[in-house]
Amino acid sequence: MLAATAFLAIVALTVVRPGGAETSPWQTLAPGLELARFEVPPATVEVLRIDPERWETVALAASDTDGSVRTVSQWGREFDLTAVINAGMYATDHRTHVGYFRTGDHVNNGIWNQRDYRQAACFEPREPGLPPFALQDLDAAPESTFAHRYDIVIQNLRLVRKNGDNRWNPGDRRWAEACLGEDASGRMLWIYCRHPHDMHAFNEILLSLPIDLVAAQHLEGGTEAQIWIDPALHTASRTLLNFPIPNVLGIRLRTSE
Repeated sequence: MLAATAFLAIVALTVVRPGGAETSPWQTLAPGLELARFEVPPATVEVLRIDPERWETVALAASDTDGSVRTVSQWGREFDLTAVINAGMYATDHRTHVGYFRTGDHVNNGIWNQRDYRQAACFEPREPGLPPFALQDLDAAPESTFAHRYDIVIQNLRLVRKNGDNRWNPGDRRWAEACLGEDASGRMLWIYCRHPHDMHAFNEILLSLPIDLVAAQHLEGGTEAQIWIDPALHTASRTLLNFPIPNVLGIRLRTSE
């Protein structure tokens, strides 16, 4: 899989005012879209918090467009997106998602991975009364109970099971991480950390941060992990190298907004 790292480097830090009062670590980029940066030496964990009631999720695949892979910034600009992140790991054909992946009527991979892919991300419900975004644990609810009810369904490796259960054992392998989280209010958390960790330690860091994380899944690791945010939202933002990838998640403001 050919790709490289892209990330937003300038974000808000917690500020301590005279007298010891703390301001929020969250910087508002737009209504329902907030950015924070948490220093966990020697690492920095960057979190984009998204209100799915205000922001529509879009899943794009090379197999559903013109067949071309694109950088995250190219996906964002070409399809008028505000932010873009990996959709998950893909196979050696550089097109097929490793787990189940459907966006609208397009099925990139119709096979549910029966090994370690124990969580599905669901976006844009097809019927009223459902949350606009949810992470579903497949050992708690089989795919037959929810997959048909959402317009976008993506199966990925689970990091944190609801509610806040670290599912990785300590290990020697370490990598940079891009992951998708859900908080206690049902908001999306796009999380990026350039410094390599083993996933058990990384999950513990996430659970210790003031982000109300209740569940999370792996999107991509190493130099392939990427995130892009429209520089127009932050004049000091910059993007490092980003190489083409086939499948991405994006957001755009809902038309009702």
